[in-house]
Amino acid sequence: MLSQLPAPVLENLMANSVQRSFSSGETIFLQGEPAYAIFLIVEGWVKLYRISTSGAEAVVAILKRNRSFGEAVALRDQPYPVSAEAISDCTLIQIDGKRIRRQIIENPELGLNLLAATQVHLHALIEQVEQLKARSGVQRLAEFLVDLAEGQPNHNRLPLPYNKTLIAGHLGIQPESLSRAFAKLRDHGVRIEGNHATIDDLELLRDLANQDKGQPWVR
Repeated sequence: MLSQLPAPVLENLMANSVQRSFSSGETIFLQGEPAYAIFLIVEGWVKLYRISTSGAEAVVAILKRNRSFGEAVALRDQPYPVSAEAISDCTLIQIDGKRIRRQIIENPELGLNLLAATQVHLHALIEQVEQLKARSGVQRLAEFLVDLAEGQPNHNRLPLPYNKTLIAGHLGIQPESLSRAFAKLRDHGVRIEGNHATIDDLELLRDLANQDKGQPWVR
């Protein structure tokens, strides 16, 4: 969100920002609360979710380091449409929403950067809908593991960043379906050992994630 800002604009914006630490399971904000700030993830993982009228939880997004959240509603001074929870110990940078609105008036380039950040979230949601509509649970799990492996020095053995119930919620499948999907991935060189995934061939797994939905053996 801030990577393209000129140094003076960035320094001015960050001058009154606050670094906050959250423990795993701690609430950052709740759905319906006034949107008072934008958050940048320095370390850790954050879950964005909604609670339906029936009390069911729907996971909207799982965000990791270098992602931001809360931009659109903080800029419009509206309530948060989701709740945010730390799903690991994490460090966030909190930037006051009112200060950002004042800064945008002085530096329109900041507004363009914030608009670009909201577009990132929009594209992520579009990809999520595409996964739910056009990919099987096995393919969604394969893509999740491929994304997790990207940029890791040892992608053959990966720590799972959060528990399997949350992984299932993130992928839009039931926990029992996740167990079956992990079992099917054994034929593609993936083994689960505790909270680690061992991947024999990352390219093979990537091919599976991109396989045509019509292939019945990946469903």
